[in-house]
Amino acid sequence: MASEPSDSFDNLPADVVRRGVHRGPRPRGRGWITFAWAALATGVLVGAGALGLNLINTDLSGSDSSSAGGAVSSDPATVTPTPTVVPTVDPAIPVTILNGTDVSGLATRAGGQATDAGWSVSTEANASATDVTTSTVFYSGADDEGAAKGLAESLGGIAVAVSDQYEAGTLTAVLGTDYTDPAG
Repeated sequence: MASEPSDSFDNLPADVVRRGVHRGPRPRGRGWITFAWAALATGVLVGAGALGLNLINTDLSGSDSSSAGGAVSSDPATVTPTPTVVPTVDPAIPVTILNGTDVSGLATRAGGQATDAGWSVSTEANASATDVTTSTVFYSGADDEGAAKGLAESLGGIAVAVSDQYEAGTLTAVLGTDYTDPAG
């Protein structure tokens, strides 16, 4: 059998285990380069997505404000200011004062304070709960907001809120543990 002449590939060192054609060992740190490129691509995609969503959101909010009756506009010269409701005292509106605490006679004393301020207090009673923490004047419609703020000021600056839980055309003050008793 004929043999091929010897060449440099036939002279292998004794400590090499591999046989045949193989690639050389991979350089160290090659995995970090792949990770860095993947992280860069992810950052670019996330940034482009955020920018796209911002542009879409800006377009939507711009079209919503123009269709809202012209109350809000991107032009500062045409912005319609929100009217401020002025607190008023209206003795024609019946006032109900409810004691939401376990302090005896609190509704009566607060009713006297409201009467002294010019209100017509129709009811002074205990609320159904005695664990109310925040004193609030409740009103049912936008027409009564000024009067509700006026009653809240008359009772020492308590909170005001809209509620359909109480009778329309009346104001209901529910006194909580934060209320300062006029008797001291």
